[in-house]
Amino acid sequence: MRKITLACTVALFCALVALGGCSTHGQEPNNGSEEHPQATSQQPVDVRAAALKGPTAMGLVKFMDEAEAGTASDNNYSFQIAASPDELTPQIAQGSLDIACVPANLASVLYNNTDGAVRVLAVNTLGVLYICDNNGSIQSVADLAGKTIYASGKGSTPEYALNYILEGNGLTPGRDVTIEWKSEHAECVAAMTQDSQAIALLPQPFVTTAQMKDDSIRTALDLTEEWNALQNDADASSLITGVVIARADFVDERPEAVEAFMKHYRESVAFVNEDVEAAAELVDAYDIVPAAVAQKAIPACNIVCMEGSEMKNALSGYFEVLFEQNPKSVGGTLPGDDFYYAS
Repeated sequence: MRKITLACTVALFCALVALGGCSTHGQEPNNGSEEHPQATSQQPVDVRAAALKGPTAMGLVKFMDEAEAGTASDNNYSFQIAASPDELTPQIAQGSLDIACVPANLASVLYNNTDGAVRVLAVNTLGVLYICDNNGSIQSVADLAGKTIYASGKGSTPEYALNYILEGNGLTPGRDVTIEWKSEHAECVAAMTQDSQAIALLPQPFVTTAQMKDDSIRTALDLTEEWNALQNDADASSLITGVVIARADFVDERPEAVEAFMKHYRESVAFVNEDVEAAAELVDAYDIVPAAVAQKAIPACNIVCMEGSEMKNALSGYFEVLFEQNPKSVGGTLPGDDFYYAS
């Protein structure tokens, strides 16, 4: 099985925020002020990228495979797959990474905590949250009234997204719907196996993993669809899981490298959505999730490459929802216009 490592040594650093062997490609990056030579069409540069294990990395797999095979050779691409955002935030802050796929609200937190030193290039994953039951009792959000939902992720996107959808449908969390918060998704599934009436909020690909162990578990509501149903204007927001960010100085100094990266990324996302079986094998090869899980989960992971004004409208509206519930979830203030990259 192939794995990927970052082509540099990163000093340990206290993570800015806590949030839910590999091979090296290309040249070793310099560590001085000229660590990236000026990008031109004749001169490849080092592009150090990373993503989190799970849906935010799935859209990259074809790109990573091509970089490893040498067919994506316009620049020197290296990739890292991390298990936790805490592994990536210090590297972004210290300049050890150029581009990263991270949780959407973490991108805003990083922007605020680095005085605007990061930019968002694209939305790469829409919502991956689902309400699940095992008896078919939930057909609409209204059916959640009087019920208990088992969930993990209090104080983060799952809580804010669930509250937004419940409130948008006239239900008050804690009064009309009881939410019992667990520390792990596995505890929510355990509750479902012990109680045929239990309802759980679960993310993909964990939903698929749970269903492969217990075929009575069904996806009753897609929170992305329920979020969209609450939008009623042209500048509608979206439920968003992950985004692609880059260091602002890298974007300013290496615009051609950024455009080249995004071209490969668009093509990779298209491949993953169009050839799910082949993509699942690559997802397995890069140790993201097993192929059997990936093949069933990819269609429900809402993998996209949303850029430009569409990205800005969807993402800024999403941040506004989070900000209204808890300003700290986006770093205290909403990102400025300079946060949003426009090619």
